[in-house]
Amino acid sequence: MSASQYPADFGVFMAPFHRIGVSPTVLFERDLAVIELADRLGFQEAWLGEHHSGGHEPIGSPELMLAAVARTTRTIKLGTAVNSLPYHNPFLLAERLVMLDHLTHGRAIMGFGPGQLVSDAYMLGIDPSTQRDRMLEAAEVVMRLLRGETVTQKSDWFDLHEAKLQLRPYTVPELDVVVAAVTSPSGPVTAGRLGIGMINLSASSPAAFEALRTHWGIAEREAASHGRTVDRRNWRLSAITHIAETEEQARADCRHGFEEIWNYLSHISPLPASDKPDVDGMIDDAIESGSVLIGTPDTAIELIRRLVDQTGGFGSFVMTLTDFTTFDRQKRAVELFAEYVIPEFRGQLQPVREHNAWVRENEWKAETMAAINAASQKYAQQTAEAQQASDPS
Repeated sequence: MSASQYPADFGVFMAPFHRIGVSPTVLFERDLAVIELADRLGFQEAWLGEHHSGGHEPIGSPELMLAAVARTTRTIKLGTAVNSLPYHNPFLLAERLVMLDHLTHGRAIMGFGPGQLVSDAYMLGIDPSTQRDRMLEAAEVVMRLLRGETVTQKSDWFDLHEAKLQLRPYTVPELDVVVAAVTSPSGPVTAGRLGIGMINLSASSPAAFEALRTHWGIAEREAASHGRTVDRRNWRLSAITHIAETEEQARADCRHGFEEIWNYLSHISPLPASDKPDVDGMIDDAIESGSVLIGTPDTAIELIRRLVDQTGGFGSFVMTLTDFTTFDRQKRAVELFAEYVIPEFRGQLQPVREHNAWVRENEWKAETMAAINAASQKYAQQTAEAQQASDPS
């Protein structure tokens, strides 16, 4: 596997999956703090989700959160993962993301999807069976608007008349846009048809991992048939991740909130429910199925290499963070990932190791000691000669 097929960019993603019973104000501040930490440690991307029900995922407007953290970060790109297109007028959503792109000076990424929670659609009076068709319909409009077109289009849920954005995106030539994917082909079909990127969520889970074999091929075929191109560097894979100094520590960390969060995830997503009577058994099930990455930096490196083997290469790996663990241990996981995983794939550790081996393999110490001894002898000789010259007797 060539180095170019390994991811060069890394990110953090918070849906978020928070424990119930903690002040949402505090949780929002912690989410922002994680993004600030990731920015300082050299992560390239941070993502926040949009949800409107369920209690565990309380961010209804990721754009507002990202605008807030834009002022306290420097280089990290800030993405919505994802805006649920069927819930929004496509003109107004495109306008908000362009505004975010200006406020961040080109660091905004628009991620979109059909919407995950049926309860969200129910509250908005949307038939869940229409969500994927609506997503594609709205996405086509959004991309036309972002590319500077004037759009007149009427559907059964929006009506635009000569709609044109007042502002072009800050980013040139266009705002970075990605579509969400898990197992179905709708994500890669949309990515190819529109010529945009893709973010595969829960990529290590069994069904999603298997789907990775075909997803990029679908995107490339759709792109070719629509006169578009797609680039693997704009393909992101995400997995639920917690790492610690040892596997034992990582598992112990996750006893804090794993049962509550996993029961929720298995209720709303394809992730498998566990029939184990205790949290340790539940953690074992999730790890053994591949649904989560819980381990050490080496475990993370191994998973990323397996994902590369499965896909043929992608551009970015994103840690999905949850309240499996405490806030402090979550931050430590982000630090460990930055310390050991990111530099492994960005090629930052190899030259350091090579220089260390080169120095240790050569007899530089002997030459150094010889130089020190020669300098000492020269000084002693110069001192003796000076004393002799100053003593005429």
